[in-house]
Amino acid sequence: MPGSELSFASSAATRKRGRRPRRGNLATIAIFLAPALVLFLLLVITPILVAGYTSLFKWNGFNLPENYVGLDNFTRAFGDETFVGDLRRGLILVALSVAIQLPVSLGLALLLNQPIRGRAVYRLVFFAPYVLSEVTTAVLFTLVFSPNRGLGDSLVDLFGIEGGAVFADPETVLYALFVVISWKYFGFHMILYLAGRQGIPQELTEAATTDGASAWQVFRHVTLPLLGPTIRVSIFLSVIGTIQLFDMVWVLTGGGPIHSSETMAVTMFQYGFRRFEVGYASAISIVLFLLSLVFALMYQRFVLRRDLDGALTTRGVQR
Repeated sequence: MPGSELSFASSAATRKRGRRPRRGNLATIAIFLAPALVLFLLLVITPILVAGYTSLFKWNGFNLPENYVGLDNFTRAFGDETFVGDLRRGLILVALSVAIQLPVSLGLALLLNQPIRGRAVYRLVFFAPYVLSEVTTAVLFTLVFSPNRGLGDSLVDLFGIEGGAVFADPETVLYALFVVISWKYFGFHMILYLAGRQGIPQELTEAATTDGASAWQVFRHVTLPLLGPTIRVSIFLSVIGTIQLFDMVWVLTGGGPIHSSETMAVTMFQYGFRRFEVGYASAISIVLFLLSLVFALMYQRFVLRRDLDGALTTRGVQR
């Protein structure tokens, strides 16, 4: 009928107009986004562009960069034994975190998910170190391992290590640093895993137990796969945090002894603010930025993609 067709077309046009954002809505969106965009441009994009520009110069940071050297600063970085050692030490810390720190955090989260007495207190105690700043943590462990005074100094004496030498020995300082990092951050990952575990429906584990599955089989075939997204996010945060590690290392060891605990960020600080080779330090900062960016993009492309696709698919089904 002509009347019904006209009515249908009119209602369709009305719905289509309703989907278009009004000018008032666009203005409101712009007003709320503008402060964040301005801060992002000033505090993120601009420093990256400035660092990329100054990395092409031999510059001391006090006058305008004039001595253009091209990519020589980057060539120097990858030929520098200290910087190459930073890459190797960062890889060691990443491997230790993924192989030791995160599994311990996962096991602790599963334990504190059980109905044990005082588990809320245990969760608070284990999470408390994460609340401390990295500088506070470094100062605390400096006191703990103070020669002839600290509790940690007395403990390492039991293993035949000279008092206070764990942070002074090139052979042990990196592993001592990893212990401090783990002490501070394992509570954060524990909370992540605990939240992920509590998001798993209890009916699934009960059904598996009813079917005769052992505790290990329930963990292997039910809990662990469903914790996959949380574990992948935890690994991502751990790797990115290790790559950018600075505060704790600087206060605790200063990168020593003999560069044994130095990271890329510490090397960048040393050259930029101690030796005033700002152009070279900018090149190191660009390498650090590119490493983090490439890892983030590759990790999202090949590891997190299944989680993102699953979330989008689920949202589409719900709609």
